[in-house]
This record gives sequence, C-alpha cells and structure tokens, in this order.
Amino acid sequence: AEGMRKGVLVDERDGAPNFAIRRFTLDPGAEVPRHTNEVEHEQHVLEGEYVVGLDGPDGETEHVVRAGDSLFVPAGTVHWYRNEGDEPGAFLCAVPNGDDSIDLVGEDG
Repeated sequence: AEGMRKGVLVDERDGAPNFAIRRFTLDPGAEVPRHTNEVEHEQHVLEGEYVVGLDGPDGETEHVVRAGDSLFVPAGTVHWYRNEGDEPGAFLCAVPNGDDSIDLVGEDG
C-alpha cells in the first residue's frame, strides 16, 4: 500500500527456522486496504498511533493502537490499517516463515 514501508529484520535467510520478524512503518494519512493473509500475524506497536480494523464473529471492529500495544491477527481474518494522525506509526510483525497469500477484500466483503 502507498505510505507503508516494510523491512525484514530476521527470517529464514538468517537461519530462523520457523518465524520472520518484520518492521512496518505507516505514514500519516496512509491506509492499507481490507485484506486477508494465509498466515497469522503477531504485532507489537513501536511508535505512533493508528487504527487497526478486524472482522470477527460479531462484525467489524476498529481499535486505536499506540506504542506498547500488541495484537494478534488470526490467519484468514479480514483486517486493515489507517493512520489518521500527523506522525508515522511503526510496528513489529512476526509471521511464520514460508509462503503467504494476500487477498484484497472489496467493501462488500
């Protein structure tokens, strides 16, 4: 997504057999569209404040996350990000090594 940057900190190229750790930065005003991934995500917010949206059994929810917050996005869950602030948001994301598929989800689901 425009306004989102990713850096891989550790993965199988470093000898990590199971998980990769990535660092993402979400610029002010940037949005990541609704999408799913084949793999789970564990995330920890490093700086800034932004919105994370998740589809769940009770419908769609949005959470404002800040530095120090952590969250879990199960595999196959529709999720999205939006930075409404004036400062970048940054987070670490741990995912299983291997292939992943990202599928964009339209507004009508």
